[in-house]
This record gives sequence, C-alpha cells and structure tokens, in this order.
Amino acid sequence: MICAFNPQSIDEFPSQRVNQPQTNAILPPLALYVHWPFCVSKCPYCDFNSHVRDSVDIDRWREALLADMAHEASLTSGRPLGSIFFGGGTPSLMPPALVSDLLDAAQRHWGFTPDIEITLEANPNSVEVDRFADLARAGVNRVSLGVQSLESEALHFLGRAHDAGEARRAIEVARHHFGRVSFDLIYALPGQSAAQWERQLGEALAFGTDHLSLYQLTIEPGTRFETLVRQGKFIPADADHAADLYDITQSLAGAAGLPAYETSNHARIGQESRHNLTYWRYGDYAGIGPGAHGRRGDAGGVPVATQRHRKPENWLEAIARNQHGLQGETPLSPEDRGREALLMGLRLGEGVNLAAISRRTGLEENRLIDAVAIARLAGHGLVSRAGGRLRVTAEGALLLDAILGEIVL
Repeated sequence: MICAFNPQSIDEFPSQRVNQPQTNAILPPLALYVHWPFCVSKCPYCDFNSHVRDSVDIDRWREALLADMAHEASLTSGRPLGSIFFGGGTPSLMPPALVSDLLDAAQRHWGFTPDIEITLEANPNSVEVDRFADLARAGVNRVSLGVQSLESEALHFLGRAHDAGEARRAIEVARHHFGRVSFDLIYALPGQSAAQWERQLGEALAFGTDHLSLYQLTIEPGTRFETLVRQGKFIPADADHAADLYDITQSLAGAAGLPAYETSNHARIGQESRHNLTYWRYGDYAGIGPGAHGRRGDAGGVPVATQRHRKPENWLEAIARNQHGLQGETPLSPEDRGREALLMGLRLGEGVNLAAISRRTGLEENRLIDAVAIARLAGHGLVSRAGGRLRVTAEGALLLDAILGEIVL
C-alpha cells in the first residue's frame, strides 16, 4: 500500500562537490533540471521531448547550455541548489566532461547544499555504462537507469536498444560507481501474466537498490504505440488485469522495504528522489535546455511558470538571439498555484497540507477543494482527511486521475 511518508526521514548520499554558500534562512533550496534532448532512437511508447540527430555539435551545446543556465541563475540567485537532475532524451550520451562543466557552472552560480543530490538518467547500453566511472568523478552521485524490462523479448517490443543481459550488467556497474541507484520497469505489457510480472519484479528487488520506478504501460497520444493500437496491431492490457498487477507491485515492493511514496515510485525511507519531491511538493525549480519547464514563486515577485523552446534547433536559435532559451514566462494566479500544488501533491503517499497551500496562495480551502466530493470519496475509502492533511488512499490510487478531477477546483 502507499506509505505514510515521513518527510523528516530523508538522508541523502552526499556529493563530492560541496561548498557553503550564503543560504536563505527561510526558503528551501532550489532544484535544477537540465534537459538533454537526444536519443539514439525514439521508443514507441515515449512522448517525452526526445529527438534523433545524426550528429551533435558538443561545443555549441556546451556554450548554449551554459548561457541558458547563466540567465536562469541571474533570476534565482540567493538560494543554493539542493538537487540537480539531468533528464532527456538520453543524458548518458553527454560527454562526462560536459556534465562536469555544467556542474562547475551551477556551483559557481548558486552554490550547493552539502548533501546535494545529482541525478543523471542513463540507458543500459554498454557504451553508456562504460562512462559511469567518469560521470561519478564529474560529480553525479545518483543514477536512474532506463531498464524498462529484464526480459529481452519485452525489451524488443518496447523498442529498447539493450537486451536483458546488458540491463543486469548496467545495474551492477551502476551500484559499483554511484552511492544511489534507481531503475525503471514497465509492466502491464500485452500478454504479460501475473506470474511473469511477479517473477520479474522479484528479480528486480533482489538487486537491492534503494529506489525503483514501476510504471504501467500507458498509450500516449502521438506515439507509435498509439498508432499500432488504433490499427489493431496489439491490444493493451485490460484495466482489471492491470489493477491486479498493480496490487502485486504494491505487495512485493512493500514487503521488500520499498513502499510507494508516490504513485509509481518506491523507495526505502530516506532514499526518495529529492529532486522529484521538489516537483511533487510544489517547490521552486529552474529548468534549462530544450523544452524544460521551471517554476519561480517563493522568493517574492509575481510567481511564474517558465518554458524553454521545445525543438532543439529553435532553442539554439533563441540562445543565439537572446542568450537564453525561454519561449515564455506565464504568470501564475493563486488559483493556478493552488491547483498545481494539489495535482502534484496528491500523487504522494503523504498527501498535501491544505493549510500550507492556503498560506502560499492566499486562498481559503473552499476555493481549493470540493469538500462535498471529498466527504463522499472518503466514505468509499478512496481519500482520507485527517490532521489537516488530504491524501489519496491505496484503494484510491488506481483511480487517481478521476479522483483529482472531482476534488480539485
């Protein structure tokens, strides 16, 4: 079941890159997201901002990312970074020297908390795994592996470039080089039985990593899988079977000491992703690189949502023209902020503190939530409200989207 997560229990693995900047005594540290948009190939289930290019001018991209970072830092200085996340695309395709340059620049601009979490997403392909030692030396202290399956047939279906043997090797090599390792698995594939998933999840848990991201296969608009489903080339798992696999996931992961602290993310207490918790707790974060989003709101002024140009070439042109890749900065009304805080926070096992959201937005609770809908859903055991906290129960987790649509105003 989804755990009652204790936010005071976080004990992060320290980075080799540490300094003691001037810190804001009130506001929590910032998070920084760096987007690397390139992949070797486009997976058929993926709707992320990823692109395939024949070649990449690393020097040009280094200068562009540094310029984008400098602009964002000029607007968010005064608070250190508590986490950095290299996402994509496939960030493990970045030369480790580029990662090191970006981390050096981030440290100069903001400063780092002593226990900063620096995560990089990586694929299990051998050529990328061979970079793990250099990435660790660059300062990365947490890696998130896109394993997706430990079965070669499933990996072929998912369009992945690695096989099951490479996936297993990548996990072991990552554990040797990084203090913290997570990896992703996708379940509820067409034809996947409960026994198959139980066996695979058992093997995944046996690796002993402290974090797993376990996602049901969803058919996203605009993906190749959506086209294949529409053409009748395959039929997704039905909802009842997917729910059975979800129950297996909660049971096995919880028994192994990795309860769900978010809908699809499982961790030992203290090993939750600090960076993702910033999103889910609606903290401030800077985003640089093509398509990256950000939120600036807690340091005074008008809260805004930031978005970079999505297409790599358009982003590069914006950098050359403006010295930043911003496409827009959208002011956030109190209603916008309240809605976003609820939609993100109710994904967490800990739920949301309604009074805290009211204080941040200036909105009374009756302008944030539908109390009548909450009472009705609580009567069905789908949500709970106690001690000022509202949360979706384990029984309601499978109906999360529908529940959010009813209770969030």
